[in-house]
Amino acid sequence: MEAWLTVAWVLLMTNIADWLKTVQSRDFTMTDIILLHPSTTPHPGGFKCFTCEDAADNYECNRWAPDVYCPKGTYCHTRHMMDNHGDSVSVTKRCVTLKDCLFTGCADQSGHLNLIRQMCSSCCEGNICNMLAPRNASNAIFSSTSPLVSSSRGFLPAKLSYIIIGIFTAGHI
Repeated sequence: MEAWLTVAWVLLMTNIADWLKTVQSRDFTMTDIILLHPSTTPHPGGFKCFTCEDAADNYECNRWAPDVYCPKGTYCHTRHMMDNHGDSVSVTKRCVTLKDCLFTGCADQSGHLNLIRQMCSSCCEGNICNMLAPRNASNAIFSSTSPLVSSSRGFLPAKLSYIIIGIFTAGHI
C-alpha cells in the first residue's frame, strides 16, 4: 500500500511541477499582441487601443480588452489608480480626444475614498500603445507621433533647415 502512496505522491508533484512551468508573466508582450489582435485598419493611420473600464489591474484590463479601433483624431488614454502600497486599485483604458490628453501625469489622491493614494494618467498614439499602465511621473506622459499644433506662421521644415545650415556655415567662414 505504501508503494502506491509513493507513486501517487510522485505523480502529483510531477503534475504540479509541469503546471508551474506553464505559468507565465502577467504582462503581455508585443508577440502576444500581434497574435491576439490581428487586424486591418478601417482608415489610413487607424490604430487600436486597449479599452476597459475599472479593471482590477493592468493584466485583467489587457486580457479582456475589446478589439476596438479608435476614431480618427483620438488617442489611447490610460488612467491607473493605486493604493498606498502602489498596488493597482483600478485601470481604465479608452480612446479620447486631444482635450482629455492635456492633463497627463500623476496626482496624489489622499483622502479620496481612503483607498486610492495615487492616480496616474497617460496618452499615446499608435497601435496598442497603451499596453502598460502608468505607475509614476516617468511613464505618465503624452507621447504622440504627429504634430499637435499646426500654424501658418510657424517655420516650414525647409526654411528651418536653411536657417540651421546658415548658422553652422556662418561660423566656419
